[in-house]
Amino acid sequence: MSTSIKILSTKKLSAIQKEELVKANFDVIEADFIKTENKPFELKEVNDNLIFTSQNAVHSILQHSKCAELKTKNVFCVGLKTKILLSENGFNVDVYTGYASDLAEIITLIHPNDSFTFFSGNLRRETLPEALKEGNVTFNEIQVYETTLTPQKIKDSVEAILFFSPSGVESYLKDNTIKKETCFCIGETTAEALQKITKNVIIAENPTIEDVIEECINEYQ
Repeated sequence: MSTSIKILSTKKLSAIQKEELVKANFDVIEADFIKTENKPFELKEVNDNLIFTSQNAVHSILQHSKCAELKTKNVFCVGLKTKILLSENGFNVDVYTGYASDLAEIITLIHPNDSFTFFSGNLRRETLPEALKEGNVTFNEIQVYETTLTPQKIKDSVEAILFFSPSGVESYLKDNTIKKETCFCIGETTAEALQKITKNVIIAENPTIEDVIEECINEYQ
């Protein structure tokens, strides 16, 4: 790129992540369009297997006084970074996938007779719970963190927007519109939140922040 491209990230990036974009000659605007916070919860009636679909849920569990009791159980999770966080903290990750839909398929086809406890947030998608119900899989759900939308008006004109969750899309659209901007999405569910808004969507090959950044850089090189 000979001239810089102005882009918006709908979450604040780490210094390393932002530097990758700056080195590729992007002018980066950052704003957190959602906020997550741990919430009080009780660890009771926990089943033999645990499900995590986000790092936020793991961080919340790690702060609970009875966290150590869970480390004897097998874990099923979504996302490589979620898996790494769990493994680094002594959890036994039996299965991990990139998407909740893939995890649901594995559980319903291979582990239909096992029991699960799903640690979730208040704005979680219905994909996994609905699939488990349809597959008659025994599970319960414990809400361990809350996500709130933090919409804000972006006055700068940008050529591309980086989205990392359906909630981030919802929050952005409260005070902003999407016209010709290219939307880079971390995964299919995030892209689905834009399907009635724009067709100018590029989905990262793998559902990580780094892959979203890589897709953006590759698109404009």
